[in-house]
Amino acid sequence: MLGAALLLLAIIVVYPLTGWLGSAIPRNDPTPVIAEGVTIMVETNGTHTGVIMPIVTSEKDWRETFPSAGQPTGRGMPTHVAVGWGEREVFLNVPTWGDLKPGTALRIAVFGGEPIMRVSHYVRPAPGLDHRPVTISREAYLTMVLAIEDSLPPADGPRTILRGTSPADAYYDANGTYTLAYTCNSWVGDILAEADIQMGLWTPFSGGVMKWIEPPAVP
Repeated sequence: MLGAALLLLAIIVVYPLTGWLGSAIPRNDPTPVIAEGVTIMVETNGTHTGVIMPIVTSEKDWRETFPSAGQPTGRGMPTHVAVGWGEREVFLNVPTWGDLKPGTALRIAVFGGEPIMRVSHYVRPAPGLDHRPVTISREAYLTMVLAIEDSLPPADGPRTILRGTSPADAYYDANGTYTLAYTCNSWVGDILAEADIQMGLWTPFSGGVMKWIEPPAVP
């Protein structure tokens, strides 16, 4: 019982505090100002973060990796994809936090979980407080692309599209292990840092990622 109480205390108190401190320590140099390159966006829903990218550039055609990127949405053919990485059971079977079973939460906290990649599809997404644009060099973008692809298992043919809690999104098998030490936002922080975007040393929470991304100017 004492061990369980100490674990609960660490999750409730120590974990958020260390996450806040870790995300405040820069791991790399300030984001360079790029006049021309590839404009991406960093998105958040308050809990998860993701990276929004054009579906087709000279560096990458995401339809080759994600078959869902070539399928029409209710607003037409998508122009951008947003990728995020997270825990498989949560993404596929837990529509809201109220649906998260205590046993599932405890398993993830103690043992971790299998990962999965979520892909959302946008038609000309508009910048905003929750969709913050950043222009990076084409070399940095290619590095980002390769880092994302490294999070996917090899595929001999088209990847299988899985369906989960969001009917508009597609989900794909991914590499890695989801833990409290390495969360969906940790993954996004790593991907952004690979693209020379300044990021915190450890970013387990969405706020720890978004604090490094300037919101767009209000017209």
